[in-house]
Amino acid sequence: MPAADLRLAQLYEFAAARLGHRDFSCVPASADASFRRYFRIVPATPAYGEATLIAMDAPPPQEDCRPFLAVAALLRDAGVHAPRVLADDIEQGFLLLTDLGDTTYLQALDGGNAATLYLDAIDTLVRWQRSSRPGVLPAYDETLLRRELELFPDWFIGRHLQCTLTGAERATLDAAFARILASNLAEPRVFVHRDYHSRNLMLTTPNPGVLDFQDAVYGPLSYDLVSLLRDAYIAWDEEIELDWAVRYWERARKASLPVPAEFATFWRNFEWMGVQRQLKVLGIFARLCHRDGKRGYVGDMPRVWRYLRRACGRYDELAPLAGLLDSLQGMRARTAVSF
Repeated sequence: MPAADLRLAQLYEFAAARLGHRDFSCVPASADASFRRYFRIVPATPAYGEATLIAMDAPPPQEDCRPFLAVAALLRDAGVHAPRVLADDIEQGFLLLTDLGDTTYLQALDGGNAATLYLDAIDTLVRWQRSSRPGVLPAYDETLLRRELELFPDWFIGRHLQCTLTGAERATLDAAFARILASNLAEPRVFVHRDYHSRNLMLTTPNPGVLDFQDAVYGPLSYDLVSLLRDAYIAWDEEIELDWAVRYWERARKASLPVPAEFATFWRNFEWMGVQRQLKVLGIFARLCHRDGKRGYVGDMPRVWRYLRRACGRYDELAPLAGLLDSLQGMRARTAVSF
């Protein structure tokens, strides 16, 4: 029996033991960019009066369920609608969770409901950030931020574009990284979900339901808003994006979060944080494509690239990086590499 099938059989036994019966099916619900898989537990008959549940398979040693359990508790304490953990087997890497449904923001969003859904997400983000305190989550520090930036030259430039930077180009990139990190690290610190976007927000009551939070950290205040408003999977006109950013800033100030007193300062922080995230995401998408065979992410690269190039074009300090990006864009055109 293939290893994946064996894991599924073991997951089924785990769920049956916790539920006390076997009158259910276990069907795929979703998968993500990691080794985790999710299955929906669907009662075969209404006799037990049970709702559907979610069983998570997080195979050790590639995955560790303990951060998920810890962050789920933090979200619950903050009043955020996240799955409740009903049962766990940490050694095997199995969790039984409440089901937040199968409609993501990405599936539900349209011009008619976007404002309502995004304001719900902003209110939830403020609630999450208000619960922040140091010493609880891992630090989103210079080491981690820099490691993420290095995904761009290693995977996007080196592997995806198959390009080797010259010494001068690498120096340009290093100088840009130093400026970006200085801006990011100067921001106030809060709890950071780290992937707060349309694929991880569910249309629920109360709205939104929040998923995929196990990598949460304590870091720059603007990070999760960047994830939300400069989403790799859906984009909005910048006027709308700016309006939502202002609404977040106003709500954050009212909630006594440590946002800058001037919106212009906050917006600059937001854009520079976005540059860090977009460089990272391009590297991650390239790695998912070339290491893990998940080529679907290549189709989202152009959206991320547009965010990145637009922001770099606005700041004199990032002009050398903008020039390097233009050079890479030209190389892409010559070699017909997709991004």
